[in-house]
Amino acid sequence: MSDQLEKLLAKREKAQKRIEIEELKIRQYQYIENKRARKARTRKLIQKGALLDKYFETESLSADETESLLKTFANYVNSNKPGKYKKDSPE
Repeated sequence: MSDQLEKLLAKREKAQKRIEIEELKIRQYQYIENKRARKARTRKLIQKGALLDKYFETESLSADETESLLKTFANYVNSNKPGKYKKDSPE
């Protein structure tokens, strides 16, 4: 009986190690996916910021001044935005 118990305990330990390895792989995959998502978001923000600087000539403005400028025109732009650029657009 003792021999059988030892075999079962060894099997259990081996299974535990396999579970730990798989959990590590899952955490690594999640880290990589999160990193990719962050990089994509960062790239998108940089591109939009560059376009803002290009078309509104905001290079010399501080972040607060840029926000104030955008707030000034936000209502006008949002109310006159073509349908395809609106959030709830079916396209």
